[in-house]
Amino acid sequence: MSKAAEPLLVIRDLSVVFDGDEGTLAAIDGVSFEVPKSTTVALVGESGCGKSVTALSIMRLLPAPARITSGVIELEGSDLLALSEKQMRAVRGQRVSIVFQDPMSALNPVYSIGSQVVEAIRLHQSLSRTKARLRALELLERVGFPEPKKRFDDYPHEMSGGMRQRVMIAIALSCEPELIIADEPTTALDMLAAAQINALLADLKRELDMSLLLISHDVAMVAQTADEVVVLYAGQVVETGRSGDILVEPRHPYTKGLLRSVPPLRKRQRRREPTSTRLPAIAGRVPDPRHMPPGCRFAERCPDAFERCGDELPELLALPEPDASLARCFLLERGAGNSSAEPRPQQEAQ
Repeated sequence: MSKAAEPLLVIRDLSVVFDGDEGTLAAIDGVSFEVPKSTTVALVGESGCGKSVTALSIMRLLPAPARITSGVIELEGSDLLALSEKQMRAVRGQRVSIVFQDPMSALNPVYSIGSQVVEAIRLHQSLSRTKARLRALELLERVGFPEPKKRFDDYPHEMSGGMRQRVMIAIALSCEPELIIADEPTTALDMLAAAQINALLADLKRELDMSLLLISHDVAMVAQTADEVVVLYAGQVVETGRSGDILVEPRHPYTKGLLRSVPPLRKRQRRREPTSTRLPAIAGRVPDPRHMPPGCRFAERCPDAFERCGDELPELLALPEPDASLARCFLLERGAGNSSAEPRPQQEAQ
């Protein structure tokens, strides 16, 4: 990760489990990364890898069956896990805000969008309703609402998914937080609306000089706007580094698979895609979080795995400068001459 900027958010060795009747489920295991000031960090990986659990842990909004078993979450040196609930409420919205992936669920369907933005403003600021309304109109205009005065009293169901997501971003900006967490903000949107929301978040981050933690399953899309990328797999960080380095030369086989499984950016701009075009999927399945394998968690799906991969869990290996990336893979040691094991032939997808 970049060392040029001072870290705003620091996560160290964070582990979260879900307790259930069938046993304990390990959601995230020893996750560590930083979000520097005025920087966009993308947290990427398949569904179920632990991205949203990480976001909810930062906000301390984990559902009841989940619990943090270890780790540190610091916001400018303040341990969020040590704060009382009252103190944490002051952090949420005012210093750290979150934009959820489904605005229709996050917005209250029986209140107008304007009243919901006003409520968010007045929750943290001592403003009259009149001044809060003016502030809400400013925010709606800033996030790209055409004629916000005319749309102020509209209800969520009267808007497109992209416009509802803009309302959520306006609410997140209501107190000009230092950090915004965008948890899969474009999942429910079409390609054009998704590109517009990503561009909007990038513009706001730059204009307001804030930090952005962008969570997505699409490493290629987020890398267009992210400064740094953290790749999660089965609850662990498997690769992290500058977005340009990871896009050009990913080191972990999982990251390579993610990049191969999405259309090239230049093709996304075309209106039509040949029907014969098929993208390679990553073979196999994510391991059961209740019964994690003893070795590398990606070994059973990896085309280059060898015997050691199934027996030992690799550590995050720092790559030499100027790469400045980290990757959790024994193949990097093999390349350096530290292992004589031979790669295993790729298994066919069932």
